[in-house]
Amino acid sequence: MAGKRSARQISVNSNLPVGWIETTVGEIAKDIGYGFTAKANSSPVGPRLLRITDIQNGSVQWDSVPYCEIPKSRAANYILSGGDILFARTGATTGKSFLIKSCPEAVFASYLIRVRPSLCVLPELLAQFFQSTSYWNQISENLSGSAQPNCNASKLATISLPLAPLAEQRRIVAKLEKLLGQVNACQQRLEKLPTLLKRFRQTILAAACSGRLTADWREKNPTSSNDAENDLPNGWQQTTVGDAIESLKYGASQKCSHEKQGVPVLRIPNIADGMVSQSNLKYAKLPEKEFQQLRLRVGDILLIRSNGSVSLVGKCALVRAADKDFAYAGYLIRLRPDAKKVSPEFLNLVLGSYGVRKQIEIPARSTSGVNNINSEEVRALEFMLPPLAEQQEIVRRVAGLFALADQLEQRLAQARKQVDKLTSSLLARAFAGKLVPQAPTDEPAEKLLESIHRGRDKYPEHTGRNER
Repeated sequence: MAGKRSARQISVNSNLPVGWIETTVGEIAKDIGYGFTAKANSSPVGPRLLRITDIQNGSVQWDSVPYCEIPKSRAANYILSGGDILFARTGATTGKSFLIKSCPEAVFASYLIRVRPSLCVLPELLAQFFQSTSYWNQISENLSGSAQPNCNASKLATISLPLAPLAEQRRIVAKLEKLLGQVNACQQRLEKLPTLLKRFRQTILAAACSGRLTADWREKNPTSSNDAENDLPNGWQQTTVGDAIESLKYGASQKCSHEKQGVPVLRIPNIADGMVSQSNLKYAKLPEKEFQQLRLRVGDILLIRSNGSVSLVGKCALVRAADKDFAYAGYLIRLRPDAKKVSPEFLNLVLGSYGVRKQIEIPARSTSGVNNINSEEVRALEFMLPPLAEQQEIVRRVAGLFALADQLEQRLAQARKQVDKLTSSLLARAFAGKLVPQAPTDEPAEKLLESIHRGRDKYPEHTGRNER
């Protein structure tokens, strides 16, 4: 089962600190080999059988790992111990590794490769090397196979790496553990921010559609109307979409294509973030009469009326000048706002608000797998309508706050990129001997490796203990 050890390959690299050597995985491994081929079963007979699919997001839920039957005479070759490092050798996860820190009695399956480090290298440090850019550059060059890339044990043995004195390895591991822990904590905090920004936008819409956003504006711009007894802001009235639009019309059922013949026809994929996206446009040759009926004007609103995802049903986009004179497809409904009553921009905001979304999603759900909203249901959607002047102020304020959210998202994306680079940067420094100070008293790595090869190993085992 062991991978064949290549001829000894160590060298002093002038770019590395004194006491370091350049070697290969094959030189510093006790064993490199493939896993056991067996049928997994749920009965608690024999050891656990760890497979590629059991390793998810850098961890293993051992309680869910199946069992297998393996002859005792062969089990010793495949039993996992703390300090073993496993590699996926096929599929989308080829080259990814996992360090066993502790485990129940378990063997590893055939689509995994195990590297068991010798005593000249700390498993924790070697595991970090297998996350580095240097490793991935080498393993990418060593991928083979036509249908699915794979990495075999012999190729893995040729991977070169720098080896520090053992005492310095301990200092590096301790430093990396501290710094990478900080990087991980920062990444976790950044992961929460998109959700907070989404809630920020939802809060803005809720405030805009309830009158809270412009309460100060109304104080400076009072109206003669007073609907306080109806719990409405002064000047506001309860209405429906049907009362606020001139017309509503379904789209064309004619087949479209990417050939630029005829007129552009907007479809569900073109409805994005409250506006029309002109990417991936399709076209259709429409009879003149039908085109005039489907011809879009600036200020029209397109609404998705049917989709397998209920979150897309009722999603809207405002037609701008750039989208004028386009047509639209059958799964969309065109709303034409009554300019005397409602601003198209305001109605577009209202249709995306939580209050209206709730009215759409609850009845839209169906048992057939397709969720729908029909024209009468669209007309019946209720919302609170402020005076036109206040609508314009709401649109202006929401645009400013959404622009702020967009800026924060851009900064967040930049911050995430910078943080994502930190891990590779720290690992590069660690394996260049630049992360922790060197000590002249450290035994050089070359002497350590030589003593192990000669069998004069004076260092205690550092692999972990199996836990039953």
